Amino acid sequence: MKRLGFLLFLVILGIALSACSSNEDSSKANGGEISGEITVWAHPYTGGAEEETAMWDEMIASFEEQYDVKVNFETIPWANRDQKILTALASNTGPDIFYAIPDQMPQYADVGMLVELDPYLENNDMDDFVETALMATQWKGKTYGLPILQEATTFFYNVDVIEAIGEDPNNLPQIWDEFKKWAEKAKANGYYAMSYPGGGSMNHTLYPWLWQAGGNVVNENNEVLINSPEGLEAFEWINDMYQKGWIPEDSITATDHNGLWLGGKILAVMGSADLISVLQEEGDFDFVISQPLKNKEQYAYGTTGMFVVASNSDNPDAAAEFLKTITNADNQRTFNSLTNFIPTRESAKDIFAEGDPLGYVAANTQYALPGVIHPKGRAIMPLIQAELQAMMAGEKTPQEALDAAEKAIEDELAK
Repeated sequence: MKRLGFLLFLVILGIALSACSSNEDSSKANGGEISGEITVWAHPYTGGAEEETAMWDEMIASFEEQYDVKVNFETIPWANRDQKILTALASNTGPDIFYAIPDQMPQYADVGMLVELDPYLENNDMDDFVETALMATQWKGKTYGLPILQEATTFFYNVDVIEAIGEDPNNLPQIWDEFKKWAEKAKANGYYAMSYPGGGSMNHTLYPWLWQAGGNVVNENNEVLINSPEGLEAFEWINDMYQKGWIPEDSITATDHNGLWLGGKILAVMGSADLISVLQEEGDFDFVISQPLKNKEQYAYGTTGMFVVASNSDNPDAAAEFLKTITNADNQRTFNSLTNFIPTRESAKDIFAEGDPLGYVAANTQYALPGVIHPKGRAIMPLIQAELQAMMAGEKTPQEALDAAEKAIEDELAK
């Protein structure tokens, strides 16, 4: 489906769903009799279908024991999930509850496809949730999802390289200027300072530096914010890294530098929980995990996984209660212990034993922003990427690239 057609479909579907929404008064929110039937769609989160089935069966049983509600659960594949969900909702055969990530949620919420959950959350101990995880569930001041998993991306350092450049693995860089000194030493000793997968997502390339510089891309009022002194500082930082050889030569279009990293040629890479298992299985060196770097701000990227309620649900009260149940602390412990993600409730982070590398990653979710929360968040990524690539290739100055990125975003938002 072409992008324009997809967005038009969202608008038309949103109008239809808003017209038939049964969430007008949320009469049973935070109490009252809950009964009936709901359908839940989720995805496979591990390679173990049997273990996941047992996990969901346990969660569903605990809910059904508390409420007179039958839960119909279905696992759907990740491939083409947007189209499958939208088609099902349009034909009124879709689920009451489905899984979403931060760049999907605002697309759905902006056209009225989701139930606002705030009326249901008064007694849900919302203060226990990590603040950055809740940010990912909100659009224009309203909550549309409850988060069940989170990730945090931060620097993993190769201890052998740290020692080779004469630095201390117990005293890692905290700010940009300190990392710059390490980068220069790495280059002088025949190493790259870090990986920069310029052909991949902006979440792993530009955005962390932009947020740390104090900048942003666009807000919910469609104000384009990227062309600012903070944005220029981030563009210049990336350009300097490339021109000075701190990052590999193919960084303009590379999607990973796994070979160089695992081969001991890179000082640091941005990684999350999945990198831990890779290093433990394939790495031939010790590693240490840092907090995100700080400039004006201290931020990193980290996605949040949430469950949402469709606005054409016949039973939004039961659906909201099910979301509250599966995202409580006990069920988050069960879910994230199996899937190796990070709980979004602080109290559930006790699943990590002292010294567990994943615990070090989990401590950084307080800094983890979920990307650009906007209905056009996905669409503007390649536009910014193209300008960064032109800058790194020497075709544009950082300011020229920034000007062009701003114009491209404005044009996309105007469509």
